[in-house]
This record gives sequence, structure tokens and C-alpha cells, in this order.
Amino acid sequence: MTTIHQIYLISDSTGETIDRIFMALKAQFKNFKYKVHQFSFTRTENQINKILINAKKNEDLIILYTIVDNKLAKYLTQEAQKKNIPCFGVLGDLILNFTKLLNQKATHIPSGQHILDEEYYERVEAIQFTMNHDDGNMIRDIENSDIILLGVSRTSKTPTSMYLANRGYKTSNIPLVNENSVPEYLKKNPSSICVVGLTTEPSRLIDLRKNRMNTIKEKENIEYINLDKIVKEVEEAKKTFKKYKWPIIDVTRKSVEETAASIIKIHEIKKNA
Repeated sequence: MTTIHQIYLISDSTGETIDRIFMALKAQFKNFKYKVHQFSFTRTENQINKILINAKKNEDLIILYTIVDNKLAKYLTQEAQKKNIPCFGVLGDLILNFTKLLNQKATHIPSGQHILDEEYYERVEAIQFTMNHDDGNMIRDIENSDIILLGVSRTSKTPTSMYLANRGYKTSNIPLVNENSVPEYLKKNPSSICVVGLTTEPSRLIDLRKNRMNTIKEKENIEYINLDKIVKEVEEAKKTFKKYKWPIIDVTRKSVEETAASIIKIHEIKKNA
């Protein structure tokens, strides 16, 4: 019988950080069966006690935590040890090492990454810009974009754009029907902005489009899911990308996060060129 590990993710904030760290961690183990229990805004010993009382009901328990208050983190660790529960802090050593390297004390303020500083407002501005420039909208000022994504329908342009926006990049995405879909500004200034072409395998694209049509209950547009037409669409898009020397990313087997990471790398190389 396969063991199902009970993973307790305990955070003194929203839990976003510990969730992402666990997602990266679990991806390293193929036969890892688990059930996640999340506890956000844990900031008192009383809250920890309640969590550990609840934990008694489970076997094969592992605790991961992000708690910046040293005293509270130590309390959690000690109480977990008393109950023989594996317990790991994922920020503690990093904060300690950075304290030494930077020669300054950490603030130890929960939700510190959510403070309304200049970087926060820049991220909000990027999200608003990206929403306004989704699916070919407002191309009259695309020169203000940090990144422009081009691709035929259903090549993950919108979700990738929104992910990039959350990282602070003003992103426009434009559906590519043919070369005429490319804005004149980009044709005349193909290297002025970081433009990336997204493509995918036709066999995968047809499945995505069929799902899209079922979702919106569309039955008339047969050409949209015609394989021969899709193959031609994809090939024409690639020719356009190559003509203007725009880098191409095949998103067929990539997650949005992986695609975005590749785009950010391209953007950084272009910016530093």
C-alpha cells in the first residue's frame, strides 16, 4: 500500500511562498503521494498548539513552515520535536545567512513581501497595462510594452502575459492570423522591443481549440479546428517570426511558469545587449 504523506504547510502570511516552495520540492519526487493541509496567518503559540493537536490525527506527517518570528518558529520546532514530527523551516537559514552577508538585521515582519512599496505599485501598473493590452487590444501604444507575445490562437499568450505581469513586466499579446496581424510599429521597428513568438504542435493545438469551442458552445467555425489549416497557420507564424528575427518558444510541453522563465531570460539578454 502506498504511503500518503500528510503535508502541513504553516505560514505567518498568505502561504503563497511556502506553497510555491513545496510545489518545486514535490516535483523532484516521482512517487510522492501526499495530501496538503494549509495554515495561513499563524502568528501565535495558541494557533500552533491547535494545529499540532489536529496533527495527532494523522500519520506520516511532515511540517514545512515559513515563520519569520524567531521565537515563534523555535516554539513550533520544539513542540513538533516533542511529538516526533519532522519539521522544517524553509526561510530561517536564508535569513540568517543574509543577515551576516548584508551586515544588517532582518525586519522579521510577516507579509514583508506584500508591503506597499514602489515595486508593489510597479507590479500593479504592469498588471493593469497587460489586461488592457490582452488579445490585440490597444496596439496603438505597444511601444510602451516591456514584452510583446505573438502567436496563433490558443498558444497560451494570455496566461503567460498575466504571469509576466505579476512579475512586473508590462506585456502585450497579439493573436497572429497572418503577417498582416503584426502591427506596423513592429514591422518597422522589429528589434525595438522584446518580441517573442509562441508556437505549439498542431496536434496539441487542435485539442485545445476543440476544448475552447466546447466551452463557449461554438459549433459553426469548423475551419478553426481543421488540422490542415492549423498546420499551415503554425508554419506561417514561424515564417513571420523568423523573418523579423524574433525568438520562438514552443509551449507544447511547457508550463506557463517555464515559458515565462524563458521569456524573462530573453528579455534580460536583450536588455543587456
